[in-house]
Amino acid sequence: MTAGAGDLPEIRRANQRGAARLGAVQALYQMDVGEASLESTLKSFSEHVLGHEVEDAQYLPADADFFGQIVSGVVTSQLDIDPMIDANLPSDWPVTRIDALLRAILRAAAFELLKRPDIPARVVISEYLDVARAFYEGEVPGLVNGVLDAIARKTADRN
Repeated sequence: MTAGAGDLPEIRRANQRGAARLGAVQALYQMDVGEASLESTLKSFSEHVLGHEVEDAQYLPADADFFGQIVSGVVTSQLDIDPMIDANLPSDWPVTRIDALLRAILRAAAFELLKRPDIPARVVISEYLDVARAFYEGEVPGLVNGVLDAIARKTADRN
């Protein structure tokens, strides 16, 4: 079966959501290391990063609303998200000990898995694995996969 013209909006929406996820991870990282406020981070990313060229890198157009939902959702749900991540990390590596970028990836993905049941878990895991692979080699993407898979299973058991 070939893709028809009617498939284009769904493909574009998926690409915009992927760009929103990447932007959300970067915004969460920036908030973590730079201690920037939620409001200033959302404004800065919307005005200067999403869909713009930054330091010779062209950012894809992103679903700005979805970006905002992820970033705001992580901030407001962090007391639910962090213990779930902690429970699925090696005991000697709590969420507060892992590096800020990995923490941002896991928090954004965990938010979607816990708070967005309308998005299939396999889509969330696949998208954030792509983000992890963009920044890490070696064992880290496998760690991300394992943590997110465990969270997805626990979340499915509760629903």
